[in-house]
Amino acid sequence: MAARNEDFDFIIIGSGIIGLWIGIAFLESQPSIRVAILDKEGNSYSHSSGRNSGVLHAGFYYSPDSLKAKLCVDGNRELRSFIKRKQLPLLEVGKVVISRNEEEDRYLDTLQSRASANGVDAEIRKNSELHSLEPLARTFDRFLWSPTTSVTNPIEVTNALAKEFTSAGGKIFYGTRAKLVERAGEIHLSNSPLKAHYYINSAGIEANRIAVNLGVGREYALVPFKGLYRTIDRKKLPLEKLVYPVPHPINPFLGVHFTPTTDNRIKIGPTAIPVFGRYNYSGLRGINFKDMKEIQNGLYSLISNDSHDLSEIIQNEFPKYFMTALAKEGSTLVPASKGLKGWHKKPSGIRAQLVDLRSGKLVQDFVVQKYLNSIHILNAVSPGWTCALPFGRLVMKEISK
Repeated sequence: MAARNEDFDFIIIGSGIIGLWIGIAFLESQPSIRVAILDKEGNSYSHSSGRNSGVLHAGFYYSPDSLKAKLCVDGNRELRSFIKRKQLPLLEVGKVVISRNEEEDRYLDTLQSRASANGVDAEIRKNSELHSLEPLARTFDRFLWSPTTSVTNPIEVTNALAKEFTSAGGKIFYGTRAKLVERAGEIHLSNSPLKAHYYINSAGIEANRIAVNLGVGREYALVPFKGLYRTIDRKKLPLEKLVYPVPHPINPFLGVHFTPTTDNRIKIGPTAIPVFGRYNYSGLRGINFKDMKEIQNGLYSLISNDSHDLSEIIQNEFPKYFMTALAKEGSTLVPASKGLKGWHKKPSGIRAQLVDLRSGKLVQDFVVQKYLNSIHILNAVSPGWTCALPFGRLVMKEISK
């Protein structure tokens, strides 16, 4: 529980990896300041920071003019360095991105061009070289090799960051729900005796709800997308690398892929299915009728603005609820996965995806907005986890202005 009447320089809402790293960035720059993080859960990994894929992306997917592209390369390098310094599990195995037809093969050139523009170590290679890197994968003609893509355990990394933050002098108040209000031209916590000069809303899937209460970010609606994974013992499918398809050119999802994990398993997935609740992880649990109006507004905006994003997502993603469809798509990348038995469900994750109500498009870059003595991280979707370290410093510098 929070102590009564404590004053801080900065209060951060949300103790996920981005909130933690913003706090660490402040304490590293000014060790004497007082920083607190509030989280409604009992730990820092209950949601996106603990339920993501654990993949450290290299940065070749993203348009060079995006904030993602500017941060991902540094984020990958710095997060790998942090993981090694803390002696946490890390698989530096690399990724092959394969094509399944002529159109996808041509799109590899776009990915290579983005890699070059973003300063990413990646190269297109011939089919004949694939067997030496990943014997179980198959490609149409060429493939993209990404040596810096890695995998870790996101829960262990998040816990290590929480310890880093508290060791540097920060305080975390778990089990503390935060609500911001405006009074006399300043932002305050409405339901806590804690006070701060400045508030940082890094609440992940709750961030836009907190912001809208202040009139911030009303041009967006949140549509949660659920990602389901299944895993199998690596002895049954001994993949050596991450195996991904060429991504969809418009929708911000990377398609069904295979990922080795730090516990010696192979993961297939994910799905990307819109659901009716910020915490609708399983079945009907987590469906929230308060969320539904906003989610419906977002979905309606996608449809009414003649966007084909939603129709394609529904057509491609809903069948993957079933293992047969997931396995069928996976076998186009790794034929040896076809017919394998013994897949087990992993806990699902929720992608906090914003829709721009003005354009009817899925927002594919980070969105950060200031308001009075507060700043709000409204959209930090993939590769937000990889980008967290430099992104935290960027937010800190923006506040320091």
